[in-house]
Amino acid sequence: MSPICLGIPGRIVEVVDGPVLRMGTVDFDGVRRPVCLAYAPEADVGDYVIVHVGFAISRVDEAEAAKTLAVLRAIPDALESELGPEAAR
Repeated sequence: MSPICLGIPGRIVEVVDGPVLRMGTVDFDGVRRPVCLAYAPEADVGDYVIVHVGFAISRVDEAEAAKTLAVLRAIPDALESELGPEAAR
């Protein structure tokens, strides 16, 4: 079976306006990753975003993010396959 590519919700914990791209650190249920914020320019620290392949593609409210994370936790290896082995709990 081929790997699944999902948009994963996470909370922005840091924003850095770089010389070329706006970047941030996003917390995905305890796992932090660098994320490009160029496609979600309105997103800021504390906001939840949907991230696909390292790019924030949209903002989402906290309740929706929590629901989506609950569904992803129920799918075997979903978070691990998208975020890497340290995402497994």
